[in-house]
Amino acid sequence: MDSENNAAVAEEQNKDSNISLYIILKTDEEDARPVYISGNFNNWRTQDKEFMMEKIGSNSYHYKFPHEFNYPVELLYKFTKGDWSEVEIDSEGNRTENRSTTMHTGVKEEHVARWRKNWLPFKQSFLPQVQLISDEFEIPQLNKTRKIWALLPHDYDNSGASYPVMYLQDAQNLFNEAAEFGNWEIDKKLAVMSEYKIGKIIVIAVEHAEEDRIKEYNVGKTVLGKGQGKKYIRFVTDTLKPFVDQHFRTKPEREFTGIGGSSLGGLISIFSGLRNPEVYGKLMIFSPSLWVVPELKIDSKSEDLEDTKIYLYAGGDESKTMIQHITKFQNDLVSNHFVADKSNINLSINREGKHTETFWSDEFPKAIEWLFFQTK
Repeated sequence: MDSENNAAVAEEQNKDSNISLYIILKTDEEDARPVYISGNFNNWRTQDKEFMMEKIGSNSYHYKFPHEFNYPVELLYKFTKGDWSEVEIDSEGNRTENRSTTMHTGVKEEHVARWRKNWLPFKQSFLPQVQLISDEFEIPQLNKTRKIWALLPHDYDNSGASYPVMYLQDAQNLFNEAAEFGNWEIDKKLAVMSEYKIGKIIVIAVEHAEEDRIKEYNVGKTVLGKGQGKKYIRFVTDTLKPFVDQHFRTKPEREFTGIGGSSLGGLISIFSGLRNPEVYGKLMIFSPSLWVVPELKIDSKSEDLEDTKIYLYAGGDESKTMIQHITKFQNDLVSNHFVADKSNINLSINREGKHTETFWSDEFPKAIEWLFFQTK
């Protein structure tokens, strides 16, 4: 069957190659994911159905540009399985450079050895420097201590540059290989982002309070009881951030400062951003426990809101109300003018997503890129 398909394709190529460009792709790795062409002709969109390749046989795909297609002078492109986390790589797992051609007619044959899966594999040399700030960092607001980490760009010691900062909750589950329920693998994802020159960032990872996690991430009186969230927010905002800005080369302004987390860590990050918009210009909210506070009050009195960016993520297989709650939250942010421009809210929904670290791991680099770098 494959030989018959290839023969038919070859015949069509010969017939129309004088008026259109054909791209023929062969790949060494076969799976069910479709293949797309992304390039400077479609703003590098990775799931553009107009540029989805047709499968013509085992490990073989083709795409014919329309006869009336408006070609750039030099066509730049890459092949993906639908996202930059699933982009082509070489046989050794290295990134590939942009492909290019000035052909507007004829047949161009291409080859892909391997595909990334969930942003991996990564290169050890690009791993961030993981520095323990303290295993007993004082939290005067709660009269406790906590273990806190800094993940610095791999070349931090040699660069002299200053960097944006993201404060993340639940550090135990961010890069710990021994985490009980898996981890986000943010160290590996940051390595891939650095290799691809997407951008470099400092991540401050704050461990949760173990048995007191719910209490610390709960703000006010809720269905979970009386929380200590207001004090925890003051700690991160009034104590930890000034320390980080003093001891690391940060960009301290709000437009370079973010806070985020998942589940209850996402909820406390929402409150942090709503209460301190003059401090946090970026919010990264994954699968937030909005059911805890169904009537979340949004105050838009601050004058420092116009460039606030919020990345929201939810999975369709988390709970019956997760998508409903996060969609309502998005609408409330807009209707209450907390975010002046709706385009500053990115709502990402994975209908197959579960309430687990695996899905938050996949979303992490997408969120960081959109929040801080927004490269095409």
